[in-house]
Amino acid sequence: MTLSHVKIVGSGLIGTSIGLGLSLKGVGVTMQDLDQRAENLANDLVQSSSDHPVDLVIFATPISALNSVLDREFASNPKSAFIDISSVKSKVKVDVSASKLPLQRFLPTHPMAGREVGGAESARADLFKGRPWIIDSAGVDEDVLLLASELIELLGAHQIDLDSAEHDKAVALVSHLPQLISSLLAKQLNGADESWLNLAGAGLRDSTRIASSDAKLWKEIVSANNQALTPLLVAFAEDLANLIQTLSDQNSIEKFISDGQRGRARIPGKHGGKAREYTYLPIVIEDKPGQLASLFDECASALVNVEDLTIEHSPGQFTGLITLALSASDAEKLSEHLKSRGWSVHSPRK
Repeated sequence: MTLSHVKIVGSGLIGTSIGLGLSLKGVGVTMQDLDQRAENLANDLVQSSSDHPVDLVIFATPISALNSVLDREFASNPKSAFIDISSVKSKVKVDVSASKLPLQRFLPTHPMAGREVGGAESARADLFKGRPWIIDSAGVDEDVLLLASELIELLGAHQIDLDSAEHDKAVALVSHLPQLISSLLAKQLNGADESWLNLAGAGLRDSTRIASSDAKLWKEIVSANNQALTPLLVAFAEDLANLIQTLSDQNSIEKFISDGQRGRARIPGKHGGKAREYTYLPIVIEDKPGQLASLFDECASALVNVEDLTIEHSPGQFTGLITLALSASDAEKLSEHLKSRGWSVHSPRK
């Protein structure tokens, strides 16, 4: 079974990113959206079409809009397979069960990928590479599963089969709770003295990055998954109350920070593998065009794999600090290579 034509209902970030990725793989794509501007933009970006019947319909609408398209799309494409990409699965299954679309022709899915900016204009063909893509295969027809698996493989994601109720509890912890905490932290900045905010560094920026997310999208996600989120927020509030009561106790603060370190260490590495211990290589570069590109050319020449990077640079400063995260062996290899080429490389750290 091979995908030849996919219809994507919803031309936001996820839907358009799927369209871009499939188009690069030679799959015909039809983008559709209630917002004509979004639909036109998505189709111009994807630039792919097909005369073949629709093999797979992907519902990439907000959760609240799903009910309005289920019956229509099933009537238009009765022989197609159907999937969705919503962040909450239990409610979606209830909605489908109340529609004319047979449950066995519908596969609930959720690609664990996104950006803090939305819309077709923010779409990326590589958005799903290396990311988990959750499905709930229970009771779904085999041909639907095969088409969905092909889609996930074409987009570079890795498939995880998970019951919808368990999925909703899991994403409440690893996705929805972080969004609310990031937004809560960023909310504290409102009304703050501008001169204080000028002191903000990478820590605050990293912690509040997802606070820029779409409020209309997240109001639906949080509302739909409130039952799984509530006990997590209660536990968070209890920990916060305990922290407030023990702020003057250094031992309690040390334990609090250590507990956080242990929790963060449990986050797996890329592709769901074991978390890796990186070595961080600091490199001072000049503030002039082409320096960062030249540095990555050197990394390619040294045949090393850069896992992550940070950039520290103050306005008006003539130099910047690039810190590359690599394996210990790659850090040593790159350090020697860059030094031989005259780069300003400093001692690596764990």
